[in-house]
Amino acid sequence: MNTAEAKRVLETALICASGPLPLPEMKALFDGELGSDTLRRLLDELGRDWQDRGVELVALASGWRFQSRPELRVYLDRLHPEKPPRYSRAAMETLAIVAYRQPVTRGDIEDIRGVTVSSQIVKQLEDRGWIDAIGYREAPGRPALYATTRQFLDDLGLASLDQLPAISGSGAASLPAQALEALVAPSLLIDDSQGSLPLEGDAEPVAPPVVSFPSFAPDSPDPSTETPPTAHPHEPF
Repeated sequence: MNTAEAKRVLETALICASGPLPLPEMKALFDGELGSDTLRRLLDELGRDWQDRGVELVALASGWRFQSRPELRVYLDRLHPEKPPRYSRAAMETLAIVAYRQPVTRGDIEDIRGVTVSSQIVKQLEDRGWIDAIGYREAPGRPALYATTRQFLDDLGLASLDQLPAISGSGAASLPAQALEALVAPSLLIDDSQGSLPLEGDAEPVAPPVVSFPSFAPDSPDPSTETPPTAHPHEPF
């Protein structure tokens, strides 16, 4: 099979795939005749072929996919006006702490945030497929250790945790939360509807805005401690 035909097969498979396509599945397309290096070269060529179009080929934690460019999101949203899931600042701070400090326990999160972490928030993030328990700390009660998943990276358009926005300072949960929100469209910041419970002796926290993420591909709760990529979440092609 020549290069042009191989690119045609690969392009078709990527466009028709329901989610990110990993290298092993791409190899299966060619019955193992093409190696990883050749496939990566073809992917680079495909990326250049599509660079001036409305969709782009991106590498994510779970594989490669075509998706719409961020600047076109405003138009695509008109086709799907339904409201995406809503996430409170408390949920965002919890997610950010897990992303930047993983693996962490609920106790670690509470120490950083200075408020209790409700079971509902943890369950919400687990149900969304963004965090998962990857083990237990050898401490009294053996608390669960939480880390982000490949689904988290895929949904935020990242290939690894290394692509998370850099943060400065230490301690304050708001810093990683603000950095994480940099990956989300400003138009998705809406009024708060959830609060967090203060620890004994703490003042009631002020209710901040909720961050709303768009819906993405079906959840795939495959926990990953690898680091995953950038860009504003946008619709897969």
